[in-house]
Amino acid sequence: MSMFPEFRISGSALTAEKTRLDLIAGNIANMNTTRTEEGGPYQRRTAAFSEDLANAQERSRRMIHEPFVPSQAVPESVQGQGVRLDRIFADDEDPMMVYDPEHPDAQEDGYVLYPNVELAKEMTDMITAHRSYEANATAVQTAKSLYTKALEIGR
Repeated sequence: MSMFPEFRISGSALTAEKTRLDLIAGNIANMNTTRTEEGGPYQRRTAAFSEDLANAQERSRRMIHEPFVPSQAVPESVQGQGVRLDRIFADDEDPMMVYDPEHPDAQEDGYVLYPNVELAKEMTDMITAHRSYEANATAVQTAKSLYTKALEIGR
């Protein structure tokens, strides 16, 4: 059993949000990339995160149906494990077609396929990821403060 599960849970969320911010930065950096090694324009990338819901549901069931006993530790098998990265995937939305016959990647009809990256959407995602990161950093600071106060009481 972990001694400080708050740090593990918030730490995993911090890692998840950093990954999300890295993907957003990559999307913005490649929003004008019309040619990739795979062929075609860059495709927007996003991440899918999850939590072990079976454990969280088991913990909720135990909390509802069993009386609370402060000395009883919750077993590791029924504790929430935080956030984990399931996968990073390319958005399957069609690329944007822009008429630019002078562009080196223009098709025969003069249209260029540009990535399906919208700056406004990326900036909105960046703000939400940043706020989530801040919230988890605050949770770590609060847990640290609580543990410090508990140690001071024990003196």
